[in-house]
Amino acid sequence: MAHHSALHSNFGVDYVITYRFADTSNVEARDGFTSLMQALARAGLATEVRNGDNCCLLVFVKVGSEKRFAQQVYRSRVKDWLHGVRAAEPAREIQSTLSGESLNEAERFRIIHHLITSPREEGGAGIIPKDGPWKNVESIFPLHDHTFNKEWIKKWSTMTFLKANDLDEIRDRFGEKIAYYFAFTQSYFQFLIFPAAFGFAAWVILGSFSPLYTIVNGLWCVTFVEYWKRQEIDLGVRWGVKGVAGIQQKRPNFQHEKEVRDPVTGETMQIFPATKRLGRQLLQIPFSILAALALGTLIATCFGIEIFLSEVYNGPGQSLLVFLPTGLLTALVPTLTTMLTSVATRLNDYENWETSESYDSALTQKIFVLNFITSYLPIFLTAFVYVPFGSLVVPYLDIFSLTARPFAADEKQLRAPQAGFMINPSRLKKQVIYFTVTAQIINFALETIMPYVKRRGFSKYQEIKSERAAKQGGAGAGVTIDDLPEEAEFLKRVRQEAELDVYEVSTDLREMVVQYGYLSLFSVVWPLTPVSFIINNWIELRSDAIKICVEMQRPIPLRADSIGPWLDSLGFLTWLGSITSATLAYLFSNNGLGPDGTPASVQGWALLLAIFLSEHAYLLVRWGVRLAISKMDSPGMEKERAERFMVRKRYLEDAMGQDVMDAPSNQMEEKITRAALEEDARQSSLRTTSPQDHFWSRQRSWEESAKVGASLIEKMAPKKTKKEQ
Repeated sequence: MAHHSALHSNFGVDYVITYRFADTSNVEARDGFTSLMQALARAGLATEVRNGDNCCLLVFVKVGSEKRFAQQVYRSRVKDWLHGVRAAEPAREIQSTLSGESLNEAERFRIIHHLITSPREEGGAGIIPKDGPWKNVESIFPLHDHTFNKEWIKKWSTMTFLKANDLDEIRDRFGEKIAYYFAFTQSYFQFLIFPAAFGFAAWVILGSFSPLYTIVNGLWCVTFVEYWKRQEIDLGVRWGVKGVAGIQQKRPNFQHEKEVRDPVTGETMQIFPATKRLGRQLLQIPFSILAALALGTLIATCFGIEIFLSEVYNGPGQSLLVFLPTGLLTALVPTLTTMLTSVATRLNDYENWETSESYDSALTQKIFVLNFITSYLPIFLTAFVYVPFGSLVVPYLDIFSLTARPFAADEKQLRAPQAGFMINPSRLKKQVIYFTVTAQIINFALETIMPYVKRRGFSKYQEIKSERAAKQGGAGAGVTIDDLPEEAEFLKRVRQEAELDVYEVSTDLREMVVQYGYLSLFSVVWPLTPVSFIINNWIELRSDAIKICVEMQRPIPLRADSIGPWLDSLGFLTWLGSITSATLAYLFSNNGLGPDGTPASVQGWALLLAIFLSEHAYLLVRWGVRLAISKMDSPGMEKERAERFMVRKRYLEDAMGQDVMDAPSNQMEEKITRAALEEDARQSSLRTTSPQDHFWSRQRSWEESAKVGASLIEKMAPKKTKKEQ
């Protein structure tokens, strides 16, 4: 019973801070830890310290001053109102605001994290992990709620579609940024039902490279992207975060060059010249060229080796040698991508972005370039180099004969044919199937299964190491020797969570966007592509939930009002897909055989015409779909209008009284009597009256005006004839 209680109880802990001092002197470690405790106490946070693993301390943090925490909540909500995120002004009293709108778990964790990390001048502790004086602070993370996690996974395992309440639950637990990812993946999954059904029918009836499938798929892509743009707005209104991107937090690593006074607010602003940043941003051009050359050369080289070994070389060991390019790509592409990502990160740091949002957006754009090259270049080479120019290129591929020379029996087996070479027409389809099916399965295994195996293996290694140390000198129990019995299971779980990786929602968003690119760009090659993706995404939604609950530290709740720059990537892939799909449909219009390795059969004018028409059709369809969606109402739009109406009504009521929007009374406000008329006549004789005064004194109320108007209508109405009567 005690074990069960410790497993599901977090002892009131809000956050855990890991303080690692393995590479620090004792004096420096003690001074740094004392500064850490002082900073947390100044921010109104209570702390408890326990032993961790491998020269590490676990600092347990919770709210120490509820009054100060309530002030932070109130300040956050007022800031939202001032920036237009909230429609209604919060109540003037703090307690009224908190009692009128309850605090969900994500908001609580977000504000406490803000207290820990925000600068001291803003009331926070100013603790940034691995930065400056906090270099020994390794991580800051909240603890998992295992009761919720267990129920959440069990619930999702029996559901096909997520409902709005399910997304609200994610938002209340993990914040809007992660909720937007699940909302996007769920919308994408639901939208895939139509292309999956149509793609299956096209595969059975129409076959590959169908112009009809190309048109329908293009229409679907445009509709989905435009629908999601509206869905983002609806969710932003539903979750109260529409426009929250305008509330940007300054990066701790931002380096300003000068300080100027804002002419409007009078505040001192830290400025980094935009022209100087633009000059640094221009370095993206040579970086993109370098990345394209490095990755492109590697992929093209492996591509050429694979063509040579599979379609030119016919000597011993050919069935095994064909896997050599795959091995090279598997080993070298991730390494080169990691190196280029590191360069992109340093370049992003050099650009010196002022806010975290702008920094993340710029880094996402750079990484998307790398992902685009590694994900799509092999198929582009097959579709637009191998298929149309294979007979011209293959004779020169014997430069790769070095890869098979040790296995060849004679030189003839290594010599590329100078004429009569026939390309493999099914190569393109097999490649698309690999990236849309096999690669998805491999990625799932690497993402879900391998971390579990790695974690269990590391845990087993730690147990064996502790047992051996205990047998030799009793040192193995050093970590847990001071644990109280009622805390032992809890501390064991915290130490395990401290060793987990940090969840990055941008990684999962990148996977979905790259997957969408395969559908938009190349599904015309294999119409069953959406069928594969709809199966994958149902599993992906559940596996990501398990990954968050089991394989990763609990994410820090962050706010967002969209999926960020990935939306621009979706739009770019949709536009490019309209071109590539039309090009492929034209090149393979001869029953899917293609140009057969020679460009002689390709009519340049017809190809350019197909590209021109498809791109302009895309622009026209996008305009039409965007216009149609803008005319459609939605729950989010209705809620936003209702909130604005209530704000206007409340303002008018406060300014002009409760009955400002009521209809006029049916009773005359003033009783008209003979005495009243005589009194008005006497008062008018005592003062000088103008014709204007006489004009406005004829009728005393709206009811009298109505009666006069009715009598005039009776007098002026034309007399009815007997026939009309």
